[in-house]
Amino acid sequence: MTQNISWDQYFMSLAILISLRSKDPSSKVGAVLVRENKIIGTGYNGFPTGCDESQFPWERDVDGEGWLNTKYPYVIHAEANALLNTVTESNGCEIFVTLHPCNECAKLMIQGGVKRVTYLSDKHKGVDAFVAARKLLEVTGVEVRKMDAGDLNLPLIVDNFKTYS
Repeated sequence: MTQNISWDQYFMSLAILISLRSKDPSSKVGAVLVRENKIIGTGYNGFPTGCDESQFPWERDVDGEGWLNTKYPYVIHAEANALLNTVTESNGCEIFVTLHPCNECAKLMIQGGVKRVTYLSDKHKGVDAFVAARKLLEVTGVEVRKMDAGDLNLPLIVDNFKTYS
């Protein structure tokens, strides 16, 4: 009898796979927007469509160079891209994202009607933008769940993949 992965494992595994499209050397983030176990949008962090990426920095912090010489004013986050790449409206959806959303993405998700956020990593837990995101999501009643990497059942995925090689 073949084991199956759960819907949560499926969507978070897809978010991880989608994150690998990002060219960000320090934070590859992927997101999957879901309604009734159907994918309605995906996104990863990157520059806007049509931007010549060689004209923009991927640096996080450049001493004395200023904010304009970092990636932050130019990169679109995975959650925002998932909302922008939807095939239908996002009201009532769930988003699976590899990194806890920042405050800007939280505002977009709330405005778009996202009802639940499931995330994998909380590496920026104490940063103001993430503290603000938690407050926004809590106050607006958006359910937030952390998924542990151990819950992904990666050995099952890897073992099943071996049948194709």
